[in-house]
Amino acid sequence: MPSFVTVEVAFEAAHRLHNPERSKEWNRRTYGKCNNPHGHGHNYVLEVTVGGEIDPETGYLIDMSQLKQLIRERVVDEVDHRFLNIEIPWLEGVIPSAENLARAFYFRIRPALDESLKLENVTVHETPRNRASFKPSEASSGQS
Repeated sequence: MPSFVTVEVAFEAAHRLHNPERSKEWNRRTYGKCNNPHGHGHNYVLEVTVGGEIDPETGYLIDMSQLKQLIRERVVDEVDHRFLNIEIPWLEGVIPSAENLARAFYFRIRPALDESLKLENVTVHETPRNRASFKPSEASSGQS
């Protein structure tokens, strides 16, 4: 029976919600103040849940400090105090909504996890009251 571990790591970043395929008017109407050409910032919290079997020798599913370090190396160190639309090559062409960030972060973290663990869920808290999660279906096999 699988167990689950969830950790949170905070970072600060700026972004602009803008779809270059649409008109300036459409973007302003759709994204409102989040379409500010100079961007705006958030104090994000990245929440990651992994599942698997507990190691009977250690009592751990995974050492939580090691999981936090993995998340910092794969995501947070690259996005912290950055303008997500401009400075992050692996987000190029992505509208950096909380939904898209959760998905992109999932695909950054998953390959670095031990094969015995399953990345169950990635949640991006954009504000204390607004968050988005990505949990792929069993049928999904990769990033599309």
